Amino acid sequence: MRTKIEIVSVNVGRPAPLAYQNKIVPSGIGKTPVSVPLQLSLLNLDGDEQADLVHHGGRDKAVCVYCVEHYPYWESLTGTTLSFGAFGENVTVDGLTELEAYIGDTFQWGDAIVQISQPRQPCFKLAAKHGWPELPKQVEKTGYTGYYFRVLEEGRVSADSSLQLLERDPQAVTIDYANRIMYRDQTNAAAMERLLQLPALSASWQATFRKRLAKLN
Repeated sequence: MRTKIEIVSVNVGRPAPLAYQNKIVPSGIGKTPVSVPLQLSLLNLDGDEQADLVHHGGRDKAVCVYCVEHYPYWESLTGTTLSFGAFGENVTVDGLTELEAYIGDTFQWGDAIVQISQPRQPCFKLAAKHGWPELPKQVEKTGYTGYYFRVLEEGRVSADSSLQLLERDPQAVTIDYANRIMYRDQTNAAAMERLLQLPALSASWQATFRKRLAKLN
């Protein structure tokens, strides 16, 4: 288990018009790498905003994280070189893939303390950004979703600060496992019950699993 995770890039962006299916929608998916330290609040990084506050942002989804290990895979499929922030992530990390990231993992990042809360759920805006309608489904299929941090303590952060693991939930459920139950093994009641035992799991994912369990009963 690695206790120090390198940050490759910190990326921020404010909502801007995004073309999708012959219409324009506002989106904060466009992120640009920054090199200066930023203040991390309970809701976001300085200079970063979400356009759709129903499905994005909030206390459980303050910071979107994506893994640099996945970039070569997507570049090989698209035939393009992708800049960091290409998946709408605020933080691009090296060494904490969905197989290694556990719900409830708590890290020191600069002066702040952050905690993994849920996988990232890809939406149509990712497809619009890259002009690839099937991209969200491909992200779900591969499990290369990324994940979210909630902020437990606000503070100054930067790309020069690594993530230092402070605590791991003893139940040790990976982001990859949560993705499998959300997208593929959707009637696995025992697995959903297991996920619902995680105090750190986001409220929205808890609600989804409770609804599924109610339908199964």
